[in-house]
Amino acid sequence: MVLRKYMADKKKQDKRTRIINSAIVIFAEKGYHLGNMNDIATKADVAVGSIYRYFHNKEDLLIAIFEEKMGELILELENRLLLIDDPKEKLFAFIHQHFSQIEAKPQLAQVFQVELRQSHRFFREYRPQKLWEYLQILQNIIILGQQEGFFRKNLQVKIIQWTLFGALDEMSIHWVLSRDKTSLVDVTQEVFDIFMGGLVNNSN
Repeated sequence: MVLRKYMADKKKQDKRTRIINSAIVIFAEKGYHLGNMNDIATKADVAVGSIYRYFHNKEDLLIAIFEEKMGELILELENRLLLIDDPKEKLFAFIHQHFSQIEAKPQLAQVFQVELRQSHRFFREYRPQKLWEYLQILQNIIILGQQEGFFRKNLQVKIIQWTLFGALDEMSIHWVLSRDKTSLVDVTQEVFDIFMGGLVNNSN
């Protein structure tokens, strides 16, 4: 009985995962508004009606993509940062991880950077908890750097956090929309150096 329930739950989760991954491809290729549930069902090899067992509508599916994939990205980032003690190296790793994930998952990047912004619900009603968790990781790095005397303590953490994230986000959007796919990973050091020029405590 237990094994049967486990197998049924796994099959259900596998189908849900197929739907989410297929939706990423469809939204990236056709756009959020033009991509429809029939396209997603065909890609996922499921009946279109079965999609509604997991998601109320297309917008609900779009937000589920954000929540689940951001959760995976956060876990990868946290595992990487656990191996690093120096706050400067943590900051470099954060920037590098952000850029490398954009390049490694271009279709997901298209959904995150462009298609998600087409959702009125995402901006007006939904509280993007996973985004706050992601930003909290960056904030913790900055606070650690200030506590250990590497970063200037007279700078406001929130301003540093949003300035850096805003720069990474804008560069990511440009990469997604541009035909010139110059590597973001290759400019990690340059971006890091620019921000460190303003962050570093020269008296240390």
